[in-house]
This record gives sequence, structure tokens and C-alpha cells, in this order.
Amino acid sequence: MPPKKKPTDNTAMRELKRALRDGSLKNLYLFHGEEAFLREYYLGHLKQVLLPPGLEDFNLHAAQGKDCSVDWIEQAVDCLPMMSPRTLVTVTDFDLFSLGEGPRKKLLELLSALPDYCCLVFVYDLLPYKPDGRSKLAAFLKKEGSVVDFQRQEEGELTSWICRQFQKAGKSIDTRDAGYLIFLCGDLMHDLSSEIGKISAYAAHPRVTREDIDAVASPKVSAVVFRMTDALSNKDFDKAASVLADLLHNRESPVMILSVMGKYFRQLYTARLYLSAGKSKAEYMQLWNMSGGYFMEQQAQRLLDAAKRFSLPWCRYAVRRCAQADAAVKSAPRGQDGEVLTTLLVELASGRRVAE
Repeated sequence: MPPKKKPTDNTAMRELKRALRDGSLKNLYLFHGEEAFLREYYLGHLKQVLLPPGLEDFNLHAAQGKDCSVDWIEQAVDCLPMMSPRTLVTVTDFDLFSLGEGPRKKLLELLSALPDYCCLVFVYDLLPYKPDGRSKLAAFLKKEGSVVDFQRQEEGELTSWICRQFQKAGKSIDTRDAGYLIFLCGDLMHDLSSEIGKISAYAAHPRVTREDIDAVASPKVSAVVFRMTDALSNKDFDKAASVLADLLHNRESPVMILSVMGKYFRQLYTARLYLSAGKSKAEYMQLWNMSGGYFMEQQAQRLLDAAKRFSLPWCRYAVRRCAQADAAVKSAPRGQDGEVLTTLLVELASGRRVAE
């Protein structure tokens, strides 16, 4: 069974947006989360709101975790603003919860008495944010500061953002093609921003087409593997074999390829189960945490249509063989893991008759 998606709590994000609009920013923030593009955007917005143009060098104090200490934070916080009502202190990848008892106690005292003129922001970028929920520091950050989790955006929000980005570049795109771009290149805004720039420069006409996307976009491995397994389920072995050969030629990780293949066939298996039980597409999409965007609905429908062509025993067989191949790849001598994938593809192409 796929993992259940945790409910999204955007309260801190909404409060940050409101504070930036009305000038009611807090003294203490902690930024973390997968969506680095949004994190950097709002950090930049903070700088614009707090720091007068031309005076950034005097009122912005920044440090990386490896060059930082509680003493440095104390000195930066104590620096008075110059020709500005406030200062901004940013500390990136400083592991707050690995501090010893003495520095942790000192930091907590410092945070409890932050001057009104200072805005202190802890940023987790390369370092994962793993708060110790039992500590006084974690409780203080949650109660007195604002811990903002910049999460991956839902497909609907992301589609609207993609359309706006193309508009800024003088182009337009259909929402269905925007959904295709998400499928092809992933749902992280940083990656999508780069792809949008390439596509906008390439497209000869104001309206961006799927052909424009395919011509210059760099697809994620997961999208390419999905195409391969989709071709296999459509009995197009030549196409599936060609895609696998390209993946191996480009030195893509066999473990990654098998991970996506395994997910595809688990989705196919559950689609077969849902069809047999008379369940709806909406119930199937909810099971796999698929958002309600057009392209995800199309993906769900393709899986359900593909499942109609296979029996439940074959789907179970495909899931089992992917799991066995995953174990074989991880234990195979270097250079032979590609052979495991090729053998698996041949077996899946012929295994329909064997399993049924």
C-alpha cells in the first residue's frame, strides 16, 4: 500500500505572507522544506521589506552553519541598524539540535530576549530539519517564532504558477500541457523554472506546445521509466527495450529505474484489484495520493485501462519479479546490474502467458 499523505498545514506560510503584506514580521523565523525555490523567494522578499536599498551590507548579517556559533549569532543580533529600522540575521544549515547543553541554554536565553529591531532567520537548505520535539528549544521556536515548511505545491497551484511564468516570458501554455511538464520534469519549482526558461526561448510561437516541451525539456528518470513500463503494458516491447537501452547508456542508476518500475507495477496491481472490486477512479486516485489535476487524472486512467489487459495473477507476478530484481541488482557485481534489468524486461514481456 502507498503511504498516506500527511495533511498539509500551511498556517505558518499564510501568516508569513500576511506579515510581509502588512509589515508585522516577527523577530524569529525558521525556514525549511523541499521547495527551495519558494524558500529563497520568501527570504528575498524578507530582505526587500526589511532592508533599505543600498544599505544591505550594513544591516544584513549572514553565516553558514560551518562558520557559525552561538557567539557569532549573539554578536550579529547585537549589531544596531544603520539608517534602517531593522536588521536581518540569516543563519544557514546551523544544526540547532546538536548543540551541547551550554550553547543550547545560551541560545535559548538569546532568543528569549531578541531586540525589536532584529529579525533572525534560521534556514535549513542542505541540512535536513530534524527538531527534537522534547527539547525546550523546539517548543520555544514553535511557540514564539514561526517555523515555515516550504512544501511541494499541489498540482493545481503548480499549474497556475507555470502558466504565470510563461506569461512573464511572453508565452502561453494550456493547463493540460502544464500538467505534462510537471509529469516530465517533476514538481519542484526550481527545476521547472529552468525548464520554462529553455522552452520559452525555444518555442517559435506564442503558444507553447507539447512538441516544444519534448524538444528541449530534460525529463526526470521517473518519467522516462514510466514511459518504458507503459510501453511494456501496451505490449510494445521494442519501444520498452529502446527506452531501457537509452537509460543504461546514460548511466542512470538501475536501482532508481527499478524503484520506478516497482511503483508502476504496484499501481497496476492495485488498479486491477480496484477494477475487480468495482471501485471508482476517484477512489483509486485517493489511494495513490494523486491530486485532482487533469494530467494526473489521465495518468490514473491510463493505469486503469492498462490493468484491464492483464489478469490479477500476472499483476502479482510483475510486482514480485520487480522486488526480486531489486534485490538482485543491489547484490550484483559492478557492471552486471544492467543485465538484471534487461532480463526482467524480457521476462515481463513474455511472462503474461506464463502467469496466466
